[in-house]
Amino acid sequence: MTTRTMDTAQELAAFLRSRRERLDPDRLGLPVTRRPRRTPGLRREEVAELAGVSTDYVVRLEQGRGLRPSVEVLAALARALCLEPGERDYLFDLAGHRRPGTTGGPAAGAAPSLTALVGDLSPLPAMLLDHRYDMLAWNPEMARLLPDFEAVPPARRNAMWLCLLHPAMRGFYADREQVLRDGIAHLRAAWAAHPEDRELSGLIAEFATQDEDFARLWSEREVGVNGRGRKVLRHPVAGAITVDFDILLPLQDPELRLLVYRPADDGSRAALDRLCAR
Repeated sequence: MTTRTMDTAQELAAFLRSRRERLDPDRLGLPVTRRPRRTPGLRREEVAELAGVSTDYVVRLEQGRGLRPSVEVLAALARALCLEPGERDYLFDLAGHRRPGTTGGPAAGAAPSLTALVGDLSPLPAMLLDHRYDMLAWNPEMARLLPDFEAVPPARRNAMWLCLLHPAMRGFYADREQVLRDGIAHLRAAWAAHPEDRELSGLIAEFATQDEDFARLWSEREVGVNGRGRKVLRHPVAGAITVDFDILLPLQDPELRLLVYRPADDGSRAALDRLCAR
């Protein structure tokens, strides 16, 4: 991958192939045929029949031949391929049909009221992120929680960069694989929604060339945003801290993400209190 604007036709083709190949014909109740299946998933003609389009049309889409499917065709393909909501949004973005309610470009920055809100959330660790995972605002508790955060140059204050390439955070997440999967699924969705964002493309290219785990997971084409969950953090000073997290979308700034951590148990609350009191 390069830093230039992504080739949406080729990515659309690869995405459709990957989603077709993961489907189980038996679970979809398709009739049994005598012809053996040489590859996993559905055949192109089966997808075409389910979507109500020609097999030739599906072939040309999967070959990246520059077709611009209509909203109706995309909706039919999404149903045929059993796409999750985030995957459906990704498909529409790749085809140039932006979802209702999304903005026309990257967020310009954080409104002062949102920055103030991050501070007001203390003592809960909180930060405000844009679609690239650039950290636009954070409170003192979040800064204390992230190892060696103050030493990170301002240009590198990006949540994905910290997770991947900041040495002090290499072992910070107990389940680093899942954290990366969630982050990469978000970045892929943002990448399709902002094909003009060269800074985002550059970040992804840097991550893919410098971290093998990122390159491997990026190639799996998972899409979506995990809005809540639980993480176990391994802080070098405070020890293990389990947090529940929520990701909130400001109504007037839907490209931004407000991430809030809450201690999941009394021991984690006490560890956070000790850490933030230092």
